[in-house]
Amino acid sequence: MFSRSRPRLTHGADAVVTGAGSGIGRAFALEIARRGGRVVCADISLERAEETVRMLDGPGFAVQCDVAVQSQVEDLALFAELEFGGAPTLVINNAGVGIGGKPVGAIGFEDWNWALGINLWGVVHGCETFVPLLRTAGRGGIINVASAAGFAAAPTMGPYNVGKAGVMSLSETLAAELSGSGVHVTVLCPTFVKTNVAVDGRITERSTELAQKLMRWTGFSPERIAVTTLNAHDRNRLYVVPQLDAKAVWLTKRLLPTLYTRGAGLLDRLLPGEPTPQSLPAVSASTGV
Repeated sequence: MFSRSRPRLTHGADAVVTGAGSGIGRAFALEIARRGGRVVCADISLERAEETVRMLDGPGFAVQCDVAVQSQVEDLALFAELEFGGAPTLVINNAGVGIGGKPVGAIGFEDWNWALGINLWGVVHGCETFVPLLRTAGRGGIINVASAAGFAAAPTMGPYNVGKAGVMSLSETLAAELSGSGVHVTVLCPTFVKTNVAVDGRITERSTELAQKLMRWTGFSPERIAVTTLNAHDRNRLYVVPQLDAKAVWLTKRLLPTLYTRGAGLLDRLLPGEPTPQSLPAVSASTGV
């Protein structure tokens, strides 16, 4: 139950969702529309954003936006203000990409720059651009999509781990800075979600095959993740860790950090060249694919 003193920010929201062309981003957009909101659906593919808009049960607007490019995120904010007649009330920094399968030292700077440009800088651009609008309005919310990889720090996932850990840290910083301002901050940290990230990202073939199997067997649907996260945001929860495996890793890492790290490394060494759940990207809703 929601009290009158705790407004449901995700209902009737004027929302901006990045990576809205498919996967979790699309699920967020559809659920916000079902809650009576208007949605600006941003995606690097305008065609996919337009497809999402056609599926909405309410007003929607499609925008092409590469979140790795600061000027494009700034243009997105201007577009949203014009369409909404004012600042958005909810911003979901969801766009991201999957990458994994190579150890540090074999990754290459091109892949580091590509992954961090989207997974970390994309969220930084979104926060730097939209937070001043929300702070001035004195209400609203930011949802940043990270991953259990942000705290699991599994082998062969360096760029993904670093990007998602940065998103978690940024969200925690924002939550402190915006405390008492009327602006809520939530960070989503899932594990396997049934999206196409393992196919569309830069992930080794073996890891991709196992990731797809695990998503089919244990993954949550994007719709379930979106509903859970939006409800948590209405309750002003900072962390959303929706799956049991992520919660187990979260607890183990904090209670036994040294043992956890040694165990992850040992398992990776015992199975050279063979993908394991610990050596796969946490293929989460962090992507709009």
